[in-house]
Amino acid sequence: MFDPAPLVVFSDDWGRHPSSCQHLVARLLPRRPVVWVNTIGTRPPRLNRATLTRGVEKLRQWVGGGEPNPPAPFPKREGGARDVPSPLVLNPTMWPSFRSRVGRGLNRRLLARALQPVVAALPAPPVVVTTLPLVADLIGAFPAARWVYYCVDNFGVWPGLDGRTMRRMEAELVAKVDAVVAVSETLQRHLAALGRPSHLLTHGVDLGHFRASPPALASLADVPGPLVVFWGVIDRRMDVAFVRALGEAMTAGTLLLVGPQDDPDPELFRLPRVQVLPAVAYSELPALAARADVLVMPYADLPVTRAMQPLKLKEYLATGKPVVVRALPATEPWADCLDAAATPEAFAAAVMERLRDGVPEAQRAARGRLDAEGWDAKAAQFETWIDAEKKEFWTG
Repeated sequence: MFDPAPLVVFSDDWGRHPSSCQHLVARLLPRRPVVWVNTIGTRPPRLNRATLTRGVEKLRQWVGGGEPNPPAPFPKREGGARDVPSPLVLNPTMWPSFRSRVGRGLNRRLLARALQPVVAALPAPPVVVTTLPLVADLIGAFPAARWVYYCVDNFGVWPGLDGRTMRRMEAELVAKVDAVVAVSETLQRHLAALGRPSHLLTHGVDLGHFRASPPALASLADVPGPLVVFWGVIDRRMDVAFVRALGEAMTAGTLLLVGPQDDPDPELFRLPRVQVLPAVAYSELPALAARADVLVMPYADLPVTRAMQPLKLKEYLATGKPVVVRALPATEPWADCLDAAATPEAFAAAVMERLRDGVPEAQRAARGRLDAEGWDAKAAQFETWIDAEKKEFWTG
């Protein structure tokens, strides 16, 4: 019988928010040991509340004041309510920059020192999975069966990040790893330009979670309807012109933006009908959707948004609510399930039509293919690729 190797995963903080990597690994936890390494990004520090809050979070992790093995913020199985077993979570101290040779060397030593005894205690050399280019210097620092780059975004064009460093380290990483998995065709083309083929694994969705009948969300009790809702990070990827056009078209109700803020355009909060709420837990997203009349993604057309695969896209569709989005590569395969607009005027008109008429029957029927998009199936495919013995190959 095949005995799967342990996993070592470098990614976003475990339990902080439900990223695609966390969804996938949560489904692998019951059958293989997992070491999850919380890492840092390359965002230049700013004198603002978000930077200070995040800095305090990392300092608490490094000195042992954070929760050592926080639970995952989502159920283990589609439609299930059972908790996900926790991986062994590491919070290695890191220097907050990879820009210089000195900084990279220091981080290699810090990470290697934290990982070497943990890896030595595993029952076998692990498969190492990273969603971040920042571990390019670590390959060879400890025994590993394979290295896999799970490419979830083009961080080299992400607003606010040290793009030059990200691009340089990603180019080095893709030349060294054994396998590459990308979440979008745009990212596959990006990786091909770096000389590396990749497997395509688009995001999944927990259908049972988003099709459930949730209790009312108390925080929305006093928000005037109808509600047009966006959930996710509120940042410079938002298209202010799209939001403005929609706010001006609405004669009643609220355009509700729900999520953490990451240096958004201040103009966004001065637009008509706009109200902002803090992020809600993943467990509360179905309740948020149940209160919404239309779900929207008013993203700008940027290099970073053309590469991304928003988790919320299939989550929106699974709720059964009307969905209106900015036309982007990630939305094209689902164009028959939603309304996609290329201009602010078309976006606003589509939302107003859905407020009036609801989901057309043709869109509702087209959403039936979501049944094949569950995270369990995605995790099984992901596991096949990360455990493969051969080098990568083109898959189309």
